[in-house]
Amino acid sequence: MRVPISYNSNERVLTIIATLFLPPTFLVAVYGMNFDRTASGWNMPELGWRFGYPLVLLIIFGMIVGMLVFFRRKKWI
Repeated sequence: MRVPISYNSNERVLTIIATLFLPPTFLVAVYGMNFDRTASGWNMPELGWRFGYPLVLLIIFGMIVGMLVFFRRKKWI
């Protein structure tokens, strides 16, 4: 049985979307945990930085853009 072309392209789009959202989801899950910075200096010191939150957002958006550039260079999208 032949698979329609639209089915294959939809599967590719869904795979790329899932791949793009997996790393940011992991980072958001880690930063969503409650850490006690007073218990240890290793417990995410960037939570106390003035620009810690914008830095994490910048890293997340940078990962997504970086993956999109990588996928385009590999001609996957």
